[in-house]
Amino acid sequence: CSDLKVAVVAASWHTEVMDGLLAGTERSLKRFGVTDPTVVRVPGSFELPVVAQEMAKAGFDAVITLGVIIRGGTPHFEYVSAAATDGLTRVALDTGVPIGFGLLTCDNDEQALDRAGLPNSREDKGDEATSAALLTAKTLAEIRTSESM
Repeated sequence: CSDLKVAVVAASWHTEVMDGLLAGTERSLKRFGVTDPTVVRVPGSFELPVVAQEMAKAGFDAVITLGVIIRGGTPHFEYVSAAATDGLTRVALDTGVPIGFGLLTCDNDEQALDRAGLPNSREDKGDEATSAALLTAKTLAEIRTSESM
């Protein structure tokens, strides 16, 4: 995937979890041969779709989005989770650019930490989102190349 132009859009809330997600993304990018990704930080997960859309419009082949929303005592969790998920889906469909979905929606801090790709985590969602976006970008490139022949 060294020929791909890749962007990473990452939220800033929940520093420890976000650091783990970004580290997982960096490991995955390196494994796939992507050496110079553009990394942009946004305040929170709600802002991921609009910035991902701009990156897609700017000519990136894949955009990896990273964020975390932790359930609290108000309906905020449902609203932000739905808006971010729906927005990222719309960006992918409207632009044709794969969006790596590294948005954790967790009931508590422990669940988020367990998915963040940290040394004691069971899962590495930063790596998973990155792998999915890069492999989809390659698949789309192959489809588009075969269509133009």
